[in-house]
Amino acid sequence: MTFRTESRIAIAATVPEVWAYMCDVGRWHEWAPTVIECRVRGGGPLEPGARLDQRAKGILGTSRTRSQEVTTVDEPRHVAFAGPLGTSRARWGMELEPLGDDRTDALMWIEVDLAGRRYVEDRATTSVVAGSRSREVSFTEHWTFALDGPPAQPWRLTAAGAPLAQA
Repeated sequence: MTFRTESRIAIAATVPEVWAYMCDVGRWHEWAPTVIECRVRGGGPLEPGARLDQRAKGILGTSRTRSQEVTTVDEPRHVAFAGPLGTSRARWGMELEPLGDDRTDALMWIEVDLAGRRYVEDRATTSVVAGSRSREVSFTEHWTFALDGPPAQPWRLTAAGAPLAQA
């Protein structure tokens, strides 16, 4: 099952200005809260097929490396990537639209394919309420993010729905 989350923000800059900033992957640490550093592998341009290598924040002050493939570059409006997110496959991207008055609507979206052994258990009886202990199932979770946190970590989780398991 795939889940998708979107968040948007109006930026006080033109689409070409936002595009240039967004495509400067060496500056992603300035606006992406989990990115410590990022580069295009081999120093090439940001284009479909290129790989982005990142060092990202982990838990308890650790860091980890990750890599995504650039899948779409539609200058100056849309860029998209694909790569692992934990043990799941994920895609994410950013889309820009002019709002007028030198402002830009920036949409960021993330899609994650989820599958695995997931079940909900009654704590009193240990009987399985949903899902399966022994076989892989698909499930859907609904997450809502807001882009209104402090500058050090602007994305925050505002709501999460219970998992809905499907056989």
